[in-house]
Amino acid sequence: MKKIPKQAYTTEFKELAIKRAADVQSIPAAAKELGLSDQTLRNWIKASKEGKLNEVGSKVVMPEAMELSRLHAEVARLKRENEIIKKAAAYFARDVL
Repeated sequence: MKKIPKQAYTTEFKELAIKRAADVQSIPAAAKELGLSDQTLRNWIKASKEGKLNEVGSKVVMPEAMELSRLHAEVARLKRENEIIKKAAAYFARDVL
């Protein structure tokens, strides 16, 4: 199994993710939409409530790295969706024959 590299997110992205979770009132839905794990989003919400979301010493993330991270998450999501479509097509093709 390939190890997934740890991704870095900007404080702005974390704040927007927390706001999105509040808007949809569902951490799992917001996390899936943003390509995050539920636990990551929960950790950010907890850190925000404690005032520790942007800890001193956290590394600065360049916008290019942020976009690359977002694109990686989108590609992974699209691959999952593509697999579902393939399985559904095979299932329905089996019924036709």
